[in-house]
Amino acid sequence: MKKIESCIEILLRDGYILVFNQDKLDIVKTAEALQAAGIRNMEVTCRIQRPLEKIRRLRDTLPDFAIGAASLVDFPAVLGVYNQAHPNDPLPSVAQVVEAGVDYLVSAGNFSDETYEQFAGRMSLIPGCGTATEILDQYARGANLCKVFPAKQLGGPGFVKAVDPALHKIISLVPTGGTNADNIPDYIAAGVLVVGGSFSMVEKETMQRILSEQDYDLLAEEFKKIKHLIDTLRSRQWPDLNFSQATPNDISRATGRCFNL
Repeated sequence: MKKIESCIEILLRDGYILVFNQDKLDIVKTAEALQAAGIRNMEVTCRIQRPLEKIRRLRDTLPDFAIGAASLVDFPAVLGVYNQAHPNDPLPSVAQVVEAGVDYLVSAGNFSDETYEQFAGRMSLIPGCGTATEILDQYARGANLCKVFPAKQLGGPGFVKAVDPALHKIISLVPTGGTNADNIPDYIAAGVLVVGGSFSMVEKETMQRILSEQDYDLLAEEFKKIKHLIDTLRSRQWPDLNFSQATPNDISRATGRCFNL
């Protein structure tokens, strides 16, 4: 497990969190394609098959890569209901993905009190939030970034523009769900530092070719386009800030965002 500040530094420098939700792709080769594009992290959604096995394989193969676990259900009663119905491929708990070696935790919803008690200040936490109250509550408990999910359905960049000033622009929001090359400029103009997105950010026909041919070089080229777009937009938004070298403290001073470090 990476130290929390090191993990947040990687996420902020990357500016992009890939949601790995594709069983037809090799997880290690996908991570290597991200690295070739200058991106050093990826969140592994627990909606894929055998997520713990894949997380462990990724951890063993690429020890310096920042790995997240996502789509966590952080409420034992709900987790139990799902796992009782899916005994052959159960959802892992927060404790299990931490044991498997992840560096940061992501959820579609809020994290529980127990997770904050065990892991706040120990590892990076990115809870899913859909209201200003949830953002404030989760940040106050120790969240480092707050995921806006599902971003498209919540109003897209308009939601961020509306809620961020009321939160005094101190919490770094990570819109995830429906993000693409068309709306990323609006998100970054609204103050977003890190964008979350799945393979749907790649043009559909190109993605079909990547899957059918297992073309990880082409996948790397697509990731480079995403990385270049985000880097270009952030450099325009914050011209005095070099994200490729900046520490979280540097970014905090320049943007006003605080990361609970």
